[in-house]
Amino acid sequence: MGNCWQVVRGRRHFLHSLCSLRALLFFILYSSFFISLVSCHYPRPNLEDEEMSEKTRDSLTYLYERHYTWNTNLEVHADSINLACLPVKDCYNMLYQGDRVVVAEFAIHPADSVDSVWVKLAHSQEIQGWLRESEMMHAFVPTDSISQSIYLFSDTHASYFFIIFALFVAAWLFRAFRRKQLRMVYFNDIDSVYPLLLCLLMAFSATVYESMQVFVPDTWQHFYFNPTLSPFKVPFVLSIFLMSIWLFIIVLLAVLDDLFRQLSPAAAVFYLLGLASCCIFCYFFFILTTYIYVGYLFLAAFLWVFVKRLRVSLTVSRYRCGKCGQKIKEKGICPHCGAINE
Repeated sequence: MGNCWQVVRGRRHFLHSLCSLRALLFFILYSSFFISLVSCHYPRPNLEDEEMSEKTRDSLTYLYERHYTWNTNLEVHADSINLACLPVKDCYNMLYQGDRVVVAEFAIHPADSVDSVWVKLAHSQEIQGWLRESEMMHAFVPTDSISQSIYLFSDTHASYFFIIFALFVAAWLFRAFRRKQLRMVYFNDIDSVYPLLLCLLMAFSATVYESMQVFVPDTWQHFYFNPTLSPFKVPFVLSIFLMSIWLFIIVLLAVLDDLFRQLSPAAAVFYLLGLASCCIFCYFFFILTTYIYVGYLFLAAFLWVFVKRLRVSLTVSRYRCGKCGQKIKEKGICPHCGAINE
């Protein structure tokens, strides 16, 4: 008899844990449907406060109407852009990619049929000029690192998908050529529900993100110009989105722990490529389907598949070996290390 100790979960504790996990997952799903029933916008400050200066009042008004205000720092992401030296005609200052500017002034031109809102941008004391707001939105990005990451991901996510998918296909062909079995999420998966949960979280995050784009685009634009990583003191929909991102990172760490514990380093790398492809596919799929309002049904179906897989996983592997810590179906001899668990 091996020198080991027993780790057993009673049936009552098992059922309680299963019900708690199911309740948590259903709460995450149903919370997305309550987005329209709670506040989805940033609360506006009291602009009628007599102690507030006129400049501060104007600055806050611009912030909550246009999502940026005076002294907002921006960076050129276009190849080049011209700033008009108004009121002088045919006089321009040229800015190039990487140049940084600050918002200096606003002006309204009702006669302009393209865009009545003009913004004065200052690169230095000598280089200043005016630009239509619509042109500024396309050519400039906030200098905040979170805003730039959002811009970079939204601008190049398709390229990332094709690169990772191509790497996965190449790895799959290589493994098939060498006649070795290739593990994938859900199909021939590892003994863990974390990879499938990771894909579910990606699908949920994509659904919430696209819901904001469809129903409350101003909330997302305000977050883009005034980003934060904290899920507190933001509108409910943004809080749900940020918490799902943090949960995604935590589950990813759990996936890596299970993956390199169960597979060889080479097999783990191939598995990670497949998992990345699955996550990015979920992102694209739920972005597109949520836009036409059927993504919520697919998300509910995905959740049902995950709960079913979770139930099977908890039912089949109710115990762990006291010596090696591996999951076992029943008490007795461990098939992994041979220790006896009573």
